[in-house]
Amino acid sequence: MEQSDWEAKVKNLLKAELKRKGITYAQLAEKLADVGVSESEPNIRNKLARGKFTAVFLVQCLEAIGTNKISLSD
Repeated sequence: MEQSDWEAKVKNLLKAELKRKGITYAQLAEKLADVGVSESEPNIRNKLARGKFTAVFLVQCLEAIGTNKISLSD
């Protein structure tokens, strides 16, 4: 897989979790703030559109939305 394929996979993983839980980017920003992470809705939208963000950001998002387990396969 190319680097861009990995980026797309991670981006889609996070977007799928948000959709599965019915959480908007605005709600994600609020939930991140609740765990001490300051991110604006536009910044979150840009990160997910680009598909480039750190593993730390991914884990912060998953923790904030209450995801305990993820599946890496489709």
